[in-house]
Amino acid sequence: MAVPKRRMSRSNTRSRRSQWKTSVPTLVTCENRACRQPKLPHTVCKACGTYDNKQVVAV
Repeated sequence: MAVPKRRMSRSNTRSRRSQWKTSVPTLVTCENRACRQPKLPHTVCKACGTYDNKQVVAV
């Protein structure tokens, strides 16, 4: 297991952490023709409760 030999300085730590960025989630439109709300891919639509053009959750 790798163990650091010396303590990392604040500037090195902060410059390394500055590369941590969040990204905007990719959204797709719901396949339901009546809904067409944006949703996360491969998830159930929160507006109409369908997944893969099948009613999965009662809304």
